[in-house]
Amino acid sequence: MTDFKVEIYRAADHPERNAVFIRGHSSVLKDYGVTMITSFKEQKWVHQPSVYCLVASTPSGEMIGGIRIHIADFITPLPLETALHKMDTGIHDLVKSYAGEGVGELCGLWNAKKVARVGISFVLTRAAVAVMPYLQFRVLMGICAEYSLNMFKNVGFEIDVSLGDNGEFPYPTTAYITRVVGILKSSSLATAHPVDRKKILDLRNSPVQERIEQGKKGEFTVNYNLRVSPNVP
Repeated sequence: MTDFKVEIYRAADHPERNAVFIRGHSSVLKDYGVTMITSFKEQKWVHQPSVYCLVASTPSGEMIGGIRIHIADFITPLPLETALHKMDTGIHDLVKSYAGEGVGELCGLWNAKKVARVGISFVLTRAAVAVMPYLQFRVLMGICAEYSLNMFKNVGFEIDVSLGDNGEFPYPTTAYITRVVGILKSSSLATAHPVDRKKILDLRNSPVQERIEQGKKGEFTVNYNLRVSPNVP
């Protein structure tokens, strides 16, 4: 049984970890033949105090997966706004409509080839949903491709059909169909699959724990530390 660690950190506080995150994510995208991702042009998120990274690593410290949470400050657009606004400017109004509840975006999900199909993506996505109350926002948005749609639905995301072609966009290339998704019931997670809902709420109640997870290749142990440090500004 393989052991992994999952931790959260604020991006602006850890430039060296951001560099590893970017290299790992870039390598995975190149493996899939995707080189024209909007957010890879400048990587401004590394300096934003409202961006948090959740990363998975081996006991030796090798980062083998990650995902980002961008909390909207309404100064810097969320990555999905930058990615989709040329296809539908309504994306900006959609984000602003949730300003009163606090809105963020889940993006930048990747895992190394060596752990493909282990279940790291599921672990990171559930952990990201779990930390929403700690980061003090209630609406989590994102864009996802067809191959990850079921995973997003399992943790509670629902497709927003008000934008694009019934919620669909050709992004990052015409070879892919991307959908705008969001969790609007973040407290109860009423839209999540019962198994995933139980796992997420357990992490909210006990953000530091060791747990056995089940993936397509069998069981593996994850040591979670989802305490946000330093304190949320």
